[in-house]
Amino acid sequence: MSLIIVEVVNFLVLIVCVLVGVAFVTLLERKILGYIQIRKGPNKVGYMGILQPFSDAVKLFTKEQTVPIMSNFLVYYMCPVFSLFISLLVWVVLPYETGLVSFDLSILFFLCCLSMGVYSTMVAGWSSNCKYSLLGSLRAVAQTISYEVSLALILLSFVILVGGFNLDLFNTYQCDFWFIIIGLPLGLVWFSSCLAETNRTPFDFAEGESELVSGFNTEYGAGGFALIFMAEYSSILFMSVLFVILFLGGSLFSVLFYLKSVMIAFVFVWVRGTLPRFRYDKLMYLAWKSYLPVSINYLIFFLGFKMFLFSLIYN
Repeated sequence: MSLIIVEVVNFLVLIVCVLVGVAFVTLLERKILGYIQIRKGPNKVGYMGILQPFSDAVKLFTKEQTVPIMSNFLVYYMCPVFSLFISLLVWVVLPYETGLVSFDLSILFFLCCLSMGVYSTMVAGWSSNCKYSLLGSLRAVAQTISYEVSLALILLSFVILVGGFNLDLFNTYQCDFWFIIIGLPLGLVWFSSCLAETNRTPFDFAEGESELVSGFNTEYGAGGFALIFMAEYSSILFMSVLFVILFLGGSLFSVLFYLKSVMIAFVFVWVRGTLPRFRYDKLMYLAWKSYLPVSINYLIFFLGFKMFLFSLIYN
């Protein structure tokens, strides 16, 4: 019984830490975008605007919740909750080394959570019963499914290289040598695929304001919008941490690990402040004609490399 209580407390601490991290990632983004556009960003609430995310959260959650009359009420209401739940659940795959959760198939669990996220987007757009939401959700689903293929193949390449599905193995193998050195093109493909997966600029077609108003979250306001917003930023933070584990190595107990994670999150924001939106057909062309062949070629290369090593060892 005491073990279960410890596990529950661990999970609660993890969720609180992630949500606080999400709050400060939004502040970081607004500050960086402000300086990119030669303005201050949030600087009124608290010291240098440090309490601004909490002020926004209080404002959003205390606003009146509006529900469109023609919407499918229960599904419409539950989609943001499910979206945030999935984006928080995926955090258990990280190798914490504290006995929180340690399972050997963490990469498969991550891919399952990634696939489940598509359903919340799709059903949120459909249940709103609004043409803008439906168009936005269809775009987001097509985009997410397309880029999941190359993400899965890149992960499979590294699974072959390290010989297992546990993220702990990546720490072990990268003590002296980072995978980004031998797989720089894969690292760049992974990063831009993460941008597409999290619906970030220049791949934010689900939220194309000029043609879709706001995408699948058009009809959401107050708490529902806040939950979708938090789920998106939680995914960005997780993808930053996962990029560091896969390509830059490091234990979760080192300060350098978190500095590298913040650097990757900074690049997410930097891309948003620099690049314009892609054309949708070019986005699909990039996924199927550029990233997929690169991922498959690297997969075959790592497979051959591993077989070559085995032949050297056993002969």
